Amino acid sequence: MLGLAFVTEGAIPYAARDPLRTIPAFILGSAVAGAIAMAAGVELKVPHGGIFVAPIPNAVTHIGAYALALVVGIAVTAVALGLLKKPVAE
Repeated sequence: MLGLAFVTEGAIPYAARDPLRTIPAFILGSAVAGAIAMAAGVELKVPHGGIFVAPIPNAVTHIGAYALALVVGIAVTAVALGLLKKPVAE
């Protein structure tokens, strides 16, 4: 939920626990999402609030591309984490 609100501090405990595996995954997912958003000309006119500002009229341009960038960025991060993280020892 913190990430959807663009509060990145929620990732700190995960990054601190295993930085060599999590930080590259976060960077990759963020880069892909940013590239999609920039290529589509998405503008977020509210500097905070993340997905929760989407219902505000004219706060986000190209709302479909904005949502696509978020979903693809999340998916890329999840796949990268799945590939990079060690299996949990039981």
